[in-house]
Amino acid sequence: MIKKSLILFFFLVACGYEPIHINQKEVIYKKITLIGDKQINRKIISSLSVKENSESNINNEIILETSKNIDINSKDSMGRAKTFRTNLSIKLTIISDGKIIKERLFSENFSYQNRDNKYDLFAYQDTVEDNLINKIMDNLNIFLKM
Repeated sequence: MIKKSLILFFFLVACGYEPIHINQKEVIYKKITLIGDKQINRKIISSLSVKENSESNINNEIILETSKNIDINSKDSMGRAKTFRTNLSIKLTIISDGKIIKERLFSENFSYQNRDNKYDLFAYQDTVEDNLINKIMDNLNIFLKM
């Protein structure tokens, strides 16, 4: 058992494995522009490792445009909503010296059943939103490291 764990340890150390969410360096932008849903923007900026410094010598800017849509997927025979779909889109644009360097649209969606209790439905929708943001954040962090 010790030999197996020792071999696994050397394999992980030697291959250059590095977790995505650990050892993130802060990236400083001269200006950060947030457009769209304020609550989603706050969650994204708090989990990204970017900071705004207007006195920075580097002339770069990051723009985040977010949108969230909750659509009715299907209805029952009485016309009440039976299933919903939450779509979350984030457009990231990085501008340096007036030129677009990187631009990408990140989008995720999730379908779910309606709930009888509306409080439970809203709480579940918040959970779905958080999960979609986390999925997009994983992709966004990978994109920014490239």
